[in-house]
Amino acid sequence: MSAPIDYYQEHQATYTAEAQKLHKQMITLSMLRLLVFVATGFGIYFTFQNWQIALGIGGVLGFVGFLFLLSKYNDIKRERQFKKALVVINEEEIKIASGNFHDRDQGLKFQDPNHFYSLDIDLFGRGSFFQFINRTTITEGQERLADLLKANNTENIVSRQKAIEELSSKPEWRQHYDANSSLIETETSAKQIVTWLKNYKTFLPKMMQWLPIGFTVISVTLFVLTILNLINSEIVGYWLLIGLGFSGVYVKRINQLSTGADQVKDTFRQYALLLNLIENENFTSELLQKKQEKIQSEHKKASLIFKELSKGLDALDNRNNIISAIFGNGLFLSDIKNSYRIEKWINQYADKVEDWFEVVSFFDAYNSLGGFNFNHPDFVFPKIVNNGSVIKATNLGHPLLNKSKRVDSNVSMGNEEFFIVTGANMAGKSTFLRTMSLHIVMANVGLPICAETSEYSPVKLITSMRTTDSLTDDSSYFFSELTRLKYIVDAIQKEPYFIILDEILKGGTNSTDKAIGSRKFVEKLVASKATGIIATHDLSLCEIEKELPQVKNYYFDAEIINDELHFDYTLKTGVCKNMNASFLLKKMEIV
Repeated sequence: MSAPIDYYQEHQATYTAEAQKLHKQMITLSMLRLLVFVATGFGIYFTFQNWQIALGIGGVLGFVGFLFLLSKYNDIKRERQFKKALVVINEEEIKIASGNFHDRDQGLKFQDPNHFYSLDIDLFGRGSFFQFINRTTITEGQERLADLLKANNTENIVSRQKAIEELSSKPEWRQHYDANSSLIETETSAKQIVTWLKNYKTFLPKMMQWLPIGFTVISVTLFVLTILNLINSEIVGYWLLIGLGFSGVYVKRINQLSTGADQVKDTFRQYALLLNLIENENFTSELLQKKQEKIQSEHKKASLIFKELSKGLDALDNRNNIISAIFGNGLFLSDIKNSYRIEKWINQYADKVEDWFEVVSFFDAYNSLGGFNFNHPDFVFPKIVNNGSVIKATNLGHPLLNKSKRVDSNVSMGNEEFFIVTGANMAGKSTFLRTMSLHIVMANVGLPICAETSEYSPVKLITSMRTTDSLTDDSSYFFSELTRLKYIVDAIQKEPYFIILDEILKGGTNSTDKAIGSRKFVEKLVASKATGIIATHDLSLCEIEKELPQVKNYYFDAEIINDELHFDYTLKTGVCKNMNASFLLKKMEIV
C-alpha cells in the first residue's frame, strides 16, 4: 500500500483536474443556453405572423431546450462543487501531515477541568490530540468524537478496533461522506430537531387527508365546465374564495409549522444524503453492521423516509410565492395538503429520528478514527490481554511528535506496579507521562498506538498533573490539588484505575512536609493495589523502592558536555543523579 501522503496528493490532483473539466462544461452549457435564447427570439420574430409556428418555436423548442440545458448545467454545477469539496479534503490532509493543523477547531468547549484526565493530557486545546484527529463535519459527530475520547470505556475494545480498521480501508467512502456533508450548511442541530419533533402537537383532523383531494376534483371539474361554457366563470371565483376560507381557518398554525419546517429542512437534506451512503455501503465488522441495521429496520430505508419529509417541506415552502399561495390554497388547499403530509410523517417517524441521527453522528465520529488509522500505517493496534502486563510496549512514542525527532521508550508495567520517575528539567518526564496517558486513552477508544508492538490489559485512566486555583470558588492552588488527590483516592476504592501524577503537593507546604506527604500518599496508593506513575524532583521519594516491591524507579537524564546541556530523552532504570536547575540559572545569567 502506498503512503497516505501519496494517496492524498494523487487524489487532490485527480479531483482538481475533474473540477476544471466540469467548469469548462458549465461554460459551454452557459453559451448554449444563451444561443438557444437568442435563436428562440429570432425564431419567434420571423414567424410572428403565424402564431402556431411561433408558439411551437417559443413554447416548445425554445422553452424546453432552455430548461433542459439549465437542468444539465445545475447537475454539472453540483458535481463540480462535490469535486471541489474533495479537493479541499485532500489538501487539508496534506497540510496536517506536514504538522500544520493548529488553525483547526481546538474543541475547547469539550474541556472539563473535573474530568478524569482531559485537561492534564492536552486532549483539547491548541496542538491537542482532538485538534489533530478531528475530521467531523456535523456538530453531533464532533460531540460524539469528544465523548469517545473522554469515555474511559474499557469494554468491547476489540469490536471498536475492527470497526476503525474497516473504515480505515475505505478512504474514498469516507471522503465522499465528508464531502457530501460539507456541501450543506445547516442552522439547526439534530438535538433541536429531535426536541421539536417530540414536542410537536398535530392540529389537522384526519378528514384533511381527503378534503384537498375532493376539493381538487371539484376545482378541475369547474374549470372544464367553464371552458365548455356550461357554467358561468364567476362560480370558479366564488369557489376560490371558499378554498381560501378553508385555508384561512388553519393559516396561523400552518405558519408556525412552516417556520419550524424551514429551519430543519437543510439538516434533513444533509442527513438523507449521509444515511444513503451508510445504507449502500458493504460493512463486515460487527459494530458497523449493527449501526447499519439500525437504519434499515423499517419497511423503507431511512434515507428514503428522510427524502419524503424533505419533499413535503419543500412543497410547503412554495407557499411563500404569492401566486401559489392564492391559487394553490384557493383551488387545491395546498397548504392543508402539505401540512397534513408533514404531520403524518411526524406521527409515524418522530420516535425513530433520534436513532437515525445517532447513526449518522456515529459514522461521522468514527470516520475521524478510521482516518487516523489510515494516516498512521506504522502504528499498531494493541493486543488486548486479560492477564499480564497492563502495558507492555516496544518503541512507544507520543503520537503528535515528529517521527524523525521522537525518542521512543520500551515500557513493561505489570498490574499493581507503581513507577517513580525522576529527572532533570526538560529531560522528558512530562512527555513520557502524556505518552503513557495517550496509550491508555487511544487503546480504550480502539485506536492504533504509536509503538512497534503493544500488549494492553484494559484499565481506566485518572490523572493529577495540572491543577489550577479558582478565584470563583475561592479555593487555593494547594486546596484544589488536595481535592483532586481525594478524588483519586475515592475513585480507586470503587474500581481499578491507572494513576498518573506529576509532582504532587507542589504548593502550600515546605520541602520536608511535602516529602513526607508525598511518601505517605504513594504508600496509600500502593496499599490500595493501585497501578500508576508519579513524576517527581524529590529524590527521597525513591527510597520507597527499597521497602515496597511494587515500586520501581526510572529516570530521564541530562548531561553537561562542553558547557552545554544535552538530553537523550531515554527512559532508564534507577534514580536520576544529574539535575540542571543551577546550571540553567547560571547559563542564562539569572544568578
